[in-house]
Amino acid sequence: MKSLLLAISILLATACLAQTGGQKSFDFLNVANNARLAALGGVNASLTDRDLNFFFSNPSLTSDSLADFASATYQFYVADVGQSTFSYAHKFNRIGTLAMGIQHLSYGTIQGYDVSGNETGTFKSGETALVIGKSHQVLNFRFGANVKMVFSTIAGYRASAAMLDVGGVFIHPDKDLRVGLVVKNLGIVFSEYSPTSSTELPFDVQLGTSFKPEHMPLRFSVTAYNLAKKDVTYYNASAGQDKPGTLDKVLRRFNFGVEVLLHKNVNVLVGYNYRVHQELKLDAAGGGAGLSLGFSARIRSFEFVFSRSGYVAGKAGYGLTLSSNLNSMLKRR
Repeated sequence: MKSLLLAISILLATACLAQTGGQKSFDFLNVANNARLAALGGVNASLTDRDLNFFFSNPSLTSDSLADFASATYQFYVADVGQSTFSYAHKFNRIGTLAMGIQHLSYGTIQGYDVSGNETGTFKSGETALVIGKSHQVLNFRFGANVKMVFSTIAGYRASAAMLDVGGVFIHPDKDLRVGLVVKNLGIVFSEYSPTSSTELPFDVQLGTSFKPEHMPLRFSVTAYNLAKKDVTYYNASAGQDKPGTLDKVLRRFNFGVEVLLHKNVNVLVGYNYRVHQELKLDAAGGGAGLSLGFSARIRSFEFVFSRSGYVAGKAGYGLTLSSNLNSMLKRR
């Protein structure tokens, strides 16, 4: 039980939204759901046309160029917590390209207890989102929207909601430069966990840029998130932790990612999330908290992406994404 609670605590902290300002439901929507995003720190609003799965982050980040691509991801966390993601983009004759996806986070099998500490049996919990996204480009700007149906089952209690993401991205006509903005998780709650619960959606505003200096084999991504929240700091004064200063408060809103472009088919990925580092580091050392690594490799019609996301010493999450252009694959055969 203790290891399961630790796993859930680590996972929700990595989601970057649930620590301060009150509890929120459906926070799994802010957990990185593919290996490339996880390797780049977990938050990105501007890396366009590189990965179909990024439409989950910002609906304007996919276009007709990713039509017929399909992708499957599994994220391994601590204990038996895991996340599966499937996505596909199809170009329809009348409405153009739609991106479709399923995101499911399983908390595994949990041992239940009553108020006296007696075992009451085991149960399974999980959360699922069904997402459909559409984008439209006007000159150097692309706009998009996601519609999401979200379902949550925790210890036999159920909740559901409908949400909307609205985003846009500026694509420089000559330079490798993108600037993206997304408003996430606007919506309404259809059903509450219980008659006395009051579900709060994980609303967020994110602004980011991705750019590649002309003569460097590097692509940088910087994303500011939690912009709709007044304060995102968390510290334990009773444990002797100092109150965060101004610079600390600012950095907790930023995620940093770098792609090392070794070859047109091979990239190394590095990410750093300062807030995750500050909230999950050990007292004696950082333990790798907030640092993520990965690589991507394209082999014929397939692309493999692997990620490792650091939490605390000895605890990490691993992700594997497999993507392919189904149309190209069928033509080869």
